[in-house]
Amino acid sequence: MRACNASSRRSLLILAFGLLILLVASLTQAQDGGAAITDDQVNAIARQMFCPVCENEPLDVCMTAACIRWREDIRGQLAAGRTESQIIADFVARYGERASATPLDPTLRGLSVYVPWLIAGALLLGGVGVFWRWRSTQRHVPTAPPADHPPVEAADEAAYRATLERDLKD
Repeated sequence: MRACNASSRRSLLILAFGLLILLVASLTQAQDGGAAITDDQVNAIARQMFCPVCENEPLDVCMTAACIRWREDIRGQLAAGRTESQIIADFVARYGERASATPLDPTLRGLSVYVPWLIAGALLLGGVGVFWRWRSTQRHVPTAPPADHPPVEAADEAAYRATLERDLKD
């Protein structure tokens, strides 16, 4: 009977230990809010927002206390199941248009996104046009010497060569 008692105690101890592990695992999962929100998910949204304290500093790289709180707020909203656009709209509603990296108004967003590309394209086309014009004028350069310079005679060339060779020998 003693052997049976030790065996049942061991079984109960293993069962109790297994239940304790399951309890700790479920508490850890409850603290995380189910699925863990990664820093990459938070920074993907924070990259589209600006720091409330620093001038033109993206929220994902700023290390001020306000930005850390904002990133934790984003993490909490992601855990609550809100989408990226809902989170950004919430921050804009609470803190104003300055919180968002791009305007929420579709017209202003289009202007802020497409106008720089249009300007860069126009500058590129202008540069290509100037280069093309410069290149075409380079082709038409006359190869004959101008009329106001007399042609070099063979005697002058021979005298020049002799002077040059004499100077080199000295």
